[in-house]
Amino acid sequence: MNASPHVSPSPEPQGSPNEAEALHKLVLTSLDDDQAVETVSIPLAGKSSIADYMVVASGKSTRQVASMANKLAEKIKAEFGRSPRIEGLPTADWVLIDAGDVIVHLFRPEVRTFYNLERMWAFGDTPPVGNA
Repeated sequence: MNASPHVSPSPEPQGSPNEAEALHKLVLTSLDDDQAVETVSIPLAGKSSIADYMVVASGKSTRQVASMANKLAEKIKAEFGRSPRIEGLPTADWVLIDAGDVIVHLFRPEVRTFYNLERMWAFGDTPPVGNA
């Protein structure tokens, strides 16, 4: 079977360390641009197989949380050619965006305080990194 001459291999295979870093940077930049509050990045590489990073951030209202989630999903699709899975968008109290190498949790502040994911996922030797 011959490969099509019109298809070129991507420079980085999906899931490569460079792609994970680029996706992580895109997520942090997008959330910063959208004025996310208290953005925290938790490195998971080598500690969990679910993703390389978990990013937790807050929006001031359900409207802002939904807007940040939609914009981030659009940017990921445009930049990486894949649509992340999104859950929780209808109520937008807690929106989960699974982009593969990076998992993003967007909360309203009081919901974030209640679930306190940062504490649950913080590892003794690697504290979460705040970016806000």
